Amino acid sequence: MTNTLKISLKAGEKIYVNGAVIQVDRKVSLEFLNDVQFLLQSHVLQPEDARTPLRQLYFVAQVMMMNPDGAEKARRLFRQTLSNLLATFKNERVLAGLKHVDTLVCEDRVYEALKAIRALYPLEEEILRTSSRQEEFALPQAVGE
Repeated sequence: MTNTLKISLKAGEKIYVNGAVIQVDRKVSLEFLNDVQFLLQSHVLQPEDARTPLRQLYFVAQVMMMNPDGAEKARRLFRQTLSNLLATFKNERVLAGLKHVDTLVCEDRVYEALKAIRALYPLEEEILRTSSRQEEFALPQAVGE
């Protein structure tokens, strides 16, 4: 972000800004005058909702933003998870999207990476729905098979 950004929050809503959790007690508008890493409460994925491969990747990237102290550990887990997904998915659009996400994270544009991952959810849902075809999503073989 290089421009001023204004965000409106409802009473009781939370926003995560540079690792801090802020909850407002009434309707409020925030104006960010410089670059900031933030997540709106509606974009925060809870651990129990990280049930698909892309949602798990999203959750790890989200941790990088929400917990700056643990960001390096989360970044290593992100790299490992991303590598596994690149080896697992066969769908070219998903693979291209994941490579774009990798570029964004490497450029420390985690917020944009989260948006890009969310944009892949519909593709993932379709692949998982039709996974019986096994042509777009290949499960890794267990060791020893």
